[in-house]
Amino acid sequence: MNGDLKLTAAGANLIKHFESCMKRIGPDRYQAYVCPAGVLTIGWGTTHADKYKFGPSTIWSMADCDEAFLDSMKQYEAAVHRLVTVSLQPWQYDALVSFCYNVGAGNLQKSTLLKKLNAGDYQGAALEFHKWNRGGGKVLNGLVRRRASEALLFQNIPDANYDGEPDVIEPLAEPMAQKVDQPGGRP
Repeated sequence: MNGDLKLTAAGANLIKHFESCMKRIGPDRYQAYVCPAGVLTIGWGTTHADKYKFGPSTIWSMADCDEAFLDSMKQYEAAVHRLVTVSLQPWQYDALVSFCYNVGAGNLQKSTLLKKLNAGDYQGAALEFHKWNRGGGKVLNGLVRRRASEALLFQNIPDANYDGEPDVIEPLAEPMAQKVDQPGGRP
């Protein structure tokens, strides 16, 4: 099921926004760093869990970061394909791949989010994202925003700036009402 779904640009952009190549040390140079959850990371959130081996002094180019990201996405997309037993829309798939990339396939597999989703409770699943907001035992503001953005994406609600709040769509200004002469000369 959902075998035809692939991570879209919207999903990749969400992931990259929150993972950002954090430790830039020069033009086209990014060094490994320890993320807020205490995990050695490089590039677009690549960790040792993604099969890449590197140390604290490892430096990658943007091409290296992008290559590792695309390679890593394959395993997280495969996990979503394997674990989800209900039909998904592309935006739901994107949100789940982002979630899976951040928390790991094992955590997705044992999550209430997945249980609700596979039971057909899409709304209940959307409400589960926010529960995964801790790193290193602490609530992290970045994870609070990420989970809110993933939940919004899952529901196909725009959040272009990834602040975890639905975008406000301003209504078009209404055309000025035509003045109609009223009896007695008043408009």
